[in-house]
Amino acid sequence: MQPVYDFTTIGAVVGLVIAIVLIIKKVHPAYSLILGALIGGLIGGGGLVTTVNTMVSGAQSMMSSVLRIMTSGILAGALIKTGSAQRIAETIVDKMGEKKAVAAIAIATMIICAVGVFIDISVITVAPIALAIGKRAKLPKESLLLAMIGGGKAGNIISPNPNTIAASEAFGVDLTSLMMKNAVPALCALIAAILLASFLAGKKNGLEVLDSDCESTEMELPGFFQAILGPLVVIVLLALRPIAGISIDPLIALPVGGLVSTLVTGNAKHTVEFTEYGLSKVVGVSILLIGTGTIAGIIKASALQYDVIHLLEALNIPAFVLAPLAGILMAGATASTTAGATIAAQTFAPTLLAQGVPALAAGAMVHAGATVVDSLPHGSFFHATGGSVNMSISDRAKLIPYEACVGLTSTIVSVVMFLIVG
Repeated sequence: MQPVYDFTTIGAVVGLVIAIVLIIKKVHPAYSLILGALIGGLIGGGGLVTTVNTMVSGAQSMMSSVLRIMTSGILAGALIKTGSAQRIAETIVDKMGEKKAVAAIAIATMIICAVGVFIDISVITVAPIALAIGKRAKLPKESLLLAMIGGGKAGNIISPNPNTIAASEAFGVDLTSLMMKNAVPALCALIAAILLASFLAGKKNGLEVLDSDCESTEMELPGFFQAILGPLVVIVLLALRPIAGISIDPLIALPVGGLVSTLVTGNAKHTVEFTEYGLSKVVGVSILLIGTGTIAGIIKASALQYDVIHLLEALNIPAFVLAPLAGILMAGATASTTAGATIAAQTFAPTLLAQGVPALAAGAMVHAGATVVDSLPHGSFFHATGGSVNMSISDRAKLIPYEACVGLTSTIVSVVMFLIVG
């Protein structure tokens, strides 16, 4: 017997479509999601009171994630403003040399993203270094940008970033465990990114890096040990739970790492300035998550889950396929890894768990799936990354299939790992 739901599947789907259309029309994503949730709830037959209550409840469910994301801004702000992120990137590129420039750029972006810097900021941070070395090594912009984006995608699924935090919250799993679950998929994604970027490096008629693209920085950078110490503290604190059974919440670990980074680089007097900068970088994501919670609440309270499972059964497709598929579709719809992973996880976590899919594996597959088509033109990531190397919209769009291949690599490996080890 089918359970009773507050909203119909049609209402939930219409609400999501309206939100997508509004995002494409350049309405702020948070407002787009809230309005989509409201209209979807009303069309879905919930009535005004039930719809608003469900939206509020959905937004409230995001508060623990929002708190952790807000405190993560302390780490991101410290790594960027102290020059630590740039030092890490420069060291990796210098050590690997120009002959391995593509691999060095991808690895540098992966590491910076993996230690807690958002993927778009990771790309923007590495871009000046990549352009400078690309100019010397005569590498086209397409190769450089794909190496950065691909490395960022690999680092993103093993990072304490907003998408990982939201997925771990939705599935009720330890953040560190979820990060480690995708370690092998991340490595495979990195290899795919390097191979594809190397392929683009060998193509003729690529976009040349011009003198005007290269900018020199006057920032005095810290030493490598000083730069890496803050992220190492975060890794150690988060690793205490699986290693020693000591649970240090990301709410504590991430800002502690940021404060350590600020102190060891001799910037104690700039602590307030750096934290304010970090907060400015996470406010947008936090607001987006609140809007995401409203539409996720409507979808979760609709018959959509039930109907999707029945469709999979009718097509004789295993229920676990819903995990990566939901991540792919929702991230593509919102053009955001964070929003996509959050909506997919919040909506389908109960269904996947009820179908016997282990929470950790389901969370990993959803998260990996959210990196496949998350960089479509109706999202900010597309434009921010293209702008970082002065690339036109049409040229930037040509990279989308290659980016999707990187995300699809990690997704397929994540699914295979579930099939092998559960």
